[in-house]
Amino acid sequence: MLRRETCEERVMDETTVDQVVARMPRGGPNASWLDRRLQTDALEYTDRYDVPDEVKQSVISALDRVGTRTGQHEKNARTALSAVVDIPNPRILELGAGHGKLSATILEMHPTATVTISDLDPTSVANISASELGQHSRVRTQVVDATAIDAADDSYDLVVFAQAFHHLPPATAVRAIAEATRVGGRFVVIDLKRQSPLGLVVTPLMVAPLAAAAAKMRPSFRYAMHDGIISALRAYSRSAFVALGKASDPEMRIQFLPSPIRFGPRPTIVVFSRPA
Repeated sequence: MLRRETCEERVMDETTVDQVVARMPRGGPNASWLDRRLQTDALEYTDRYDVPDEVKQSVISALDRVGTRTGQHEKNARTALSAVVDIPNPRILELGAGHGKLSATILEMHPTATVTISDLDPTSVANISASELGQHSRVRTQVVDATAIDAADDSYDLVVFAQAFHHLPPATAVRAIAEATRVGGRFVVIDLKRQSPLGLVVTPLMVAPLAAAAAKMRPSFRYAMHDGIISALRAYSRSAFVALGKASDPEMRIQFLPSPIRFGPRPTIVVFSRPA
């Protein structure tokens, strides 16, 4: 979930974050006019405070089902672990965990990794804590704001944020990168790849009939489809990720990894790390 920002925080953003980056379009500093028009400030249901928890959890459950059926959880876990392959007992923090299945898969794949599963939403964290995953001997659960992580410098070998970074507006994203690279040696972001302007226009039109049919069978599905469209419009481009990283630290190291997905929508995978 995205933290609700106060007026005071927005003023702080204006004074502490480069003005260009704070107002940067999701398509990056050099985004075309059409690309700039094809973004939105509308919030997803999971970021809103005026909807019941049941609605938010229905979206999170839908994302879990999709991730399980498409093998997304496994692919994301392999990507995350590839960043700490040189560390025998990696300490991992997952931000914005939602359903926690990424961390669960990491634990299955790595016999000695320890994982802190976190989210800003107390309900999601409570659900994970009460589950079998939350009782795992190598798991800790915690409510965490990605822009103010309650941990000492270098507490983790890896911080991972999967399929949710687009929830953060630019100024907030800069603070999240700074915090994640402060507490962790490497910060891996796995998120939606920003489509071309044509793709942003055509894709919703193509999926609309299927979405309408699915919503008839499962009414709650319309919430997930709504959030999916908003997510696509809020996804960051590669050039935007570079600008965010450099705004966090001009010396920030930024590496893009190849997608493990051969068919279907491919994610953007970026690793942030500070100079040694």
